Amino acid sequence: MVTLVNKFKLMKLSTRGRYATRALLDLALHQEEGPSQLKDIAQRQQIPLHYLEHLLGPLIAGGMVRSTRGAKGGVSLAKAPEEIKLSEVIRLLEGPLAPVECVDDPGVCRHSTFCAARDIWEEMNRAMNHILESTTLEDLARRQREKERAEPAMYYL
Repeated sequence: MVTLVNKFKLMKLSTRGRYATRALLDLALHQEEGPSQLKDIAQRQQIPLHYLEHLLGPLIAGGMVRSTRGAKGGVSLAKAPEEIKLSEVIRLLEGPLAPVECVDDPGVCRHSTFCAARDIWEEMNRAMNHILESTTLEDLARRQREKERAEPAMYYL
């Protein structure tokens, strides 16, 4: 008797994209306080400090974050949160996000031009890109604030 095991491989963002988004969200939520220390972002977002330090280079090079030296230094957003699209963040840290390789490069598959499944992958890619393109860091910060307000208070006796 043959046992079939159903294994699913999830299409997902890497920790680079997820952690960078969380770090930028943290900066947006705390921007009124001035530059943030990386250790504070790491603690609030539960991101390993060394990993966050590794992400800082691409975020600075991509024009999303600036670093300030000195006693009141740290990192802050280089642009207003409403000017930073999630699509920019994800492309910067992940590269293209097509669900299958043939969406970005039809030449990898000889069936690309007459493949009905590829049409679905393209639709999926357009929908995903539309969401990321139309969502800004400010939108994400607004959602986060709403979730925090809706969180029930905990009382201890």
